[in-house]
Amino acid sequence: MSVIYDKDKKYNLHSWSVQKNVKPFVIEDAEGIYFYTEDGKKLADMSSQLVNSNLGHKNQAIINAICEQAQRLPFIGPGHAEKSRSEAAEAIVNLAGFEGGKVFFTNAGAESNENAIKIARQYTGKFKIFSMYRCYHGSSAGSGMLTGEPRHWYNEPGAPGFVKYDGPYEYRAPKACRFESEEDVADFYLELLENQIQYEGPDTVAAIFLESVVGSNGILIPPVKWYHGVRDLCDKYNIVMVVDEVMAGFYRTGKAFAFMNFGYQPDLVTFAKGATCGYVPLGGIIMRKEIADFFDDHYLGCGLTYSAHPMGCAATVAAISEYERLDIEGQVAKTGAVLAEIEDSYVEKHACVGQVRHIGLFSAIELVKDKESREPLVPFNGDPNGYMGKIIGALKAEGFWTYSHENMIIIAPPLIITEEQLREEMSKLDKVLSEVDNWI
Repeated sequence: MSVIYDKDKKYNLHSWSVQKNVKPFVIEDAEGIYFYTEDGKKLADMSSQLVNSNLGHKNQAIINAICEQAQRLPFIGPGHAEKSRSEAAEAIVNLAGFEGGKVFFTNAGAESNENAIKIARQYTGKFKIFSMYRCYHGSSAGSGMLTGEPRHWYNEPGAPGFVKYDGPYEYRAPKACRFESEEDVADFYLELLENQIQYEGPDTVAAIFLESVVGSNGILIPPVKWYHGVRDLCDKYNIVMVVDEVMAGFYRTGKAFAFMNFGYQPDLVTFAKGATCGYVPLGGIIMRKEIADFFDDHYLGCGLTYSAHPMGCAATVAAISEYERLDIEGQVAKTGAVLAEIEDSYVEKHACVGQVRHIGLFSAIELVKDKESREPLVPFNGDPNGYMGKIIGALKAEGFWTYSHENMIIIAPPLIITEEQLREEMSKLDKVLSEVDNWI
């Protein structure tokens, strides 16, 4: 092993890991959709790292913007107006279509959700926050309490006022449920949600959080009626509708923001990842005009030393310009259709594939032991036979980099991927899934 590897193991702690089991690649270089290890191995970045390298590696326009900002003004506190700060806020508000809205900048997705909690509570004067099971919103104190999967447990016991609800996941719905249409699915889960609002007391509920498209927990895409139903419930009970676009934003689903696919407008939108494509940290909250105007006369109880960091804002301005210059929306429409065609074929071809879910270049393959019973390949929050680790290891050996969550493989390549590259890499996944078929 190299000196870099040895120092990493000696001094670094790796997230969500038993440290003695961690064996990181030493990365030397990256460009486009690929990155390269110290020993020369080439890996296709089929998860865009942590679904944030939307424009791939070494986009020169973003690099230049960061360098120019560093030369001109690398940092100034968030209380000052500054060119890149103003331009980034304007570009994001316009991209989201929030006429008259404003942005509060943070450093990452978890901080965005933390501050969205505070803004919703201040705006409504209420304190309870609803969020969905099988969602991830971060792991800091508040965002970790929003999170609705096992990584949430490490925040317990947490602050009071957080309530979980079941959102649409037809494939894993209770066995007694028999849905004849997507409308039935939406109606069922909306009834459950409104019941919970009543049980908790509508006058106590400040916000309902949801990932606009659930990310690492399986690319769950509810029926259109679900989103509109949540919007109606929020209007009915004076609740702030917050959508987490940390993963799904910035053209990951084919639209600038995922909520645009479904024809509704939320009150707050949290973002991060694709804003800078990971080149430097930046996140934030977009708020509609009525909420932004509220803080004209009320104290905004939010603040961060590095809020609206000039280099992050410069990177965001450049990234938004690149999304437009490269016609990423048009590109994703084409490659997203190819990805859908390939993944849909897996359901028939592979015994281990129970369901695939995809929108744009955002997708998950759910693995099962038996298609009829839908028994997952690994149990919830467990992998006693190490199946998922073996699958990801086999993919890495083929030069295909991604990650898994529970019994699902996430496929979310950089939005610049070509059809040829996509087909080449998905053939590697096809090969590995055939091996998994043999296991079961």
